[in-house]
Amino acid sequence: MSTLLTGCLPTDEEASQPVPEPIRPVRVVTVEELPGGERVTLTGNIQAQDDVALAFRVGGQLIERTVNVGDQVVAGQVVARLDAVNERNAVDAARANLAAAMARLVEARNTVRRFEPMLPQGFVARADFDRAVEARDAAQAQVEAAQAQVATAENQLGFTTLLADGPGTVTERGAEPGEVVAAGRMIVRLAREAGRDAVFDVPARVIESGSADDEVTVALSSDPTVTTSGRVREVSPQADPVTRTFQVRVGLANPPAAMRLGSTVTGSIQLGGAAGIEIPNSALTSARGAPAVWVLDPQTNTVALRNIDVARFELDRVLIAQGLDAGELVVTAGVQTLRPGQQVRRLGEPVPDETEAETSEPAVGQVGEPTSGEAGDDTGDTASEPSVEKAEARP
Repeated sequence: MSTLLTGCLPTDEEASQPVPEPIRPVRVVTVEELPGGERVTLTGNIQAQDDVALAFRVGGQLIERTVNVGDQVVAGQVVARLDAVNERNAVDAARANLAAAMARLVEARNTVRRFEPMLPQGFVARADFDRAVEARDAAQAQVEAAQAQVATAENQLGFTTLLADGPGTVTERGAEPGEVVAAGRMIVRLAREAGRDAVFDVPARVIESGSADDEVTVALSSDPTVTTSGRVREVSPQADPVTRTFQVRVGLANPPAAMRLGSTVTGSIQLGGAAGIEIPNSALTSARGAPAVWVLDPQTNTVALRNIDVARFELDRVLIAQGLDAGELVVTAGVQTLRPGQQVRRLGEPVPDETEAETSEPAVGQVGEPTSGEAGDDTGDTASEPSVEKAEARP
């Protein structure tokens, strides 16, 4: 039994062998040289390039509104009407005044026509003839004034009917039938069909870095495959008092039909800057008091610590000025447990095959195996082993 127990213990040679260090898995990223600057993406919405608030030029009671939100209108279409009783009465009164003035003008002209042949013969005094001419000129002026009054009254009557001045879509209504509205109050808001703008709230940093000549790529949020491009058309000179952002309108070139008014879109723009290399901020560590990264050698699957120069820190990435080359592999996960020269494996790769190490262990044990002549002794010892284990188990 002592011989059997002695064979189970490791030999001095086996005990002196070091335990192999486990191969740690790491996540890596391939270094790529990116174009200069940074790409900024913001969310906005589609608005009409030009919209107008349609309103009456006179006040009164709204008796009819013929359109609603979402309706398409054409130029000259009736949008709303006011109660026009007073305006019609004003037109009738002006026309009556014009008729009276015309009658006085006809009478004055007839008087002058009668006096003209009698004046050379002395049948009419010169003073009477002059008064007749003055009366005719005054009547003529009164007719012209009455005609102007008629035109004004007719215009006032026409102002009680609100017409669309161009094609577009109704986006908002400001009054309902039955309300008494003042002159200039918005009745409906009309988005013209002249064009579409993508409107964004842009931080001041982006406005300072960007240029009006930069092309903006606009994509529909619900379907990113629907895209178009445009350029900055208008920048608000004043920041929003709450968000401290500036409203920027991007004029779209040939906007797709799917980009309807009010649709949510994303706009992307590439800001200027020098070309460089960027890595995730999770890859950054430090060595000798300076930023560093772990670089993986794909030939030996070992890592080395390398110092780098950082150009700029951003929210989720780091821009590298120098220290890395395109094509190198940088560790981005597991950097806290690495040491120089340590062997690692990439996540997703199979664990190295250890079958050779497992098959080599029986070969070491074969040195102490009994010969064919000793097999019978081992059988006897094995048969008695249960009794020994039972004995050792008793108290």
